[in-house]
This record gives sequence, C-alpha cells and structure tokens, in this order.
Amino acid sequence: MSENKQTVRLENLSIGYKGKSSVKEVACGINASLFAGELTCLIGPNGVGKSTLMRTVCAFQEKLGGNIVIDGKELEAYPDKELSKKIGVVLTHRPQIQNMNVEELVALGRSPYTGFWGKLEKEDRKIVSDAISLIGIDNLCSRMIQNLSDGERQKVMIAKAIAQQTPIICLDEPTAFLDFPSKIETMQLLKKLAKENGKTIFLSTHDLELTLQLADRIWLMQKGNITIGTPEEVAQSGALSEFIEREGITFEKSQMRVKISR
Repeated sequence: MSENKQTVRLENLSIGYKGKSSVKEVACGINASLFAGELTCLIGPNGVGKSTLMRTVCAFQEKLGGNIVIDGKELEAYPDKELSKKIGVVLTHRPQIQNMNVEELVALGRSPYTGFWGKLEKEDRKIVSDAISLIGIDNLCSRMIQNLSDGERQKVMIAKAIAQQTPIICLDEPTAFLDFPSKIETMQLLKKLAKENGKTIFLSTHDLELTLQLADRIWLMQKGNITIGTPEEVAQSGALSEFIEREGITFEKSQMRVKISR
C-alpha cells in the first residue's frame, strides 16, 4: 500500500508473560510493519492481547520470541536513552505523579535531551510550549496533575509524547477518557502529526467508527491471527464483518459503517 519508509518491523513475534515456573503465550507468529507518515490503528476484542502487543513493541514488556526491528536495528540493541529518542509512549493508566503542574510534566518529555541535571534550554522550553499549544491545553499549564480530570490528564500525556520529538509515537487507547468531540479532535491531530511531520503513529482503540474514517492502516487482532491493511482492504477480507457482526448488528462494507437494527 505505502511507499513511506518502514520504521518498525515485527518478525515472527510471540508475546505473552513469563512467570516463575510457566509462560503464558498471548499471540505468536506476528509479522507486521509500521510506516512513517501513517496513522495505524490496532483494534480487536477485549482480552485478545492488544495492550500486551503495544507494551512489547514499546519495550515495556519482554517478548517471548521473534524480533522487533526499529529503523533496521533490533530493539534490544538500543540503549535506553537512544530508544527514548525513537519511541514516545502514552499508556492508559494514570501517571503516579503528585505535586507537579502540567507544564512541568510535559517538560519531562525533553528528558532524553537535557542531560544529567535536566536543565531546559530556551529551545526546549519552546518545544514544550508548542506541544502544549498543539494539544490545546494552554489553559491547564499551571494546574496540578492530581487535580485534572481523566480526559485532561490524557491530553497532557499526549503533549508530553509530542514534546519528546520521537519519530514513532505509540498510544494505548488515547481517547479512552475523552468526550466524543475530544475523541475526534485527538484522532484528527494524530493523523495530522503523521501526515505533516512524517511520524509513525501507532495506537490501540475501541473507537471503531473513527478508525474506519481516519486510519491509514488497520491491524485487526483476533484470536490466532492479525489482519492488516487499509480499512477498505480489511473490510473486503471479511475480517471486519467477523469482528463486528452480532445479532442485530451488521457491517456494511460498501459504506464502511456499522448498522444497528432497531
């Protein structure tokens, strides 16, 4: 589909959890790629392993087997600081941070660049200010993190990832706590970041309608396999119908929309 640069490649990847005496495999044999300039959405039923896959790609969780290749280099070969200049991450859980305001938290996105003492230079402060303005949270700058709503906090974490200035941004359900207009604005912003700044944006989501309208590429993860392609390609494969359709719910391929019987 794409002539854009391949930035992430998964080669026969197995994901899951290692216990003291056993291994729980969630999915295996995953072969997939992410590209610069594209918004890629990971969708699928609850419990299928979307968050596990996201955490594994971001090096937050150890893979069970196979390879993750970032810009031609295996993930394990990156020192932590170098990797933090490659991948920005926004997870769903609340940050365990107290007594820090919004501007200070967004500024933590500059930590891979600020050296041991974490001193922000003039250019760093501009990057932080631009990230805050881009997300539209200028009015929150002096608010303390613990006093924010879930939706406000999510926007702050996205701004922090943008301030980190990585070519790849991974987001685990970034619209989970947002109202519907904010969901649309956030997805549009991420699409714009991919297109205009050449970033690789990879996110998991349950917002199917927005995914069908805005994603450049879909990874539909179901038990035992992942179907990958443009929304239209995944629809024509029949995988979307299999995922969506239940009694009273149908998927209209020609119009790319879900229909609910009254």
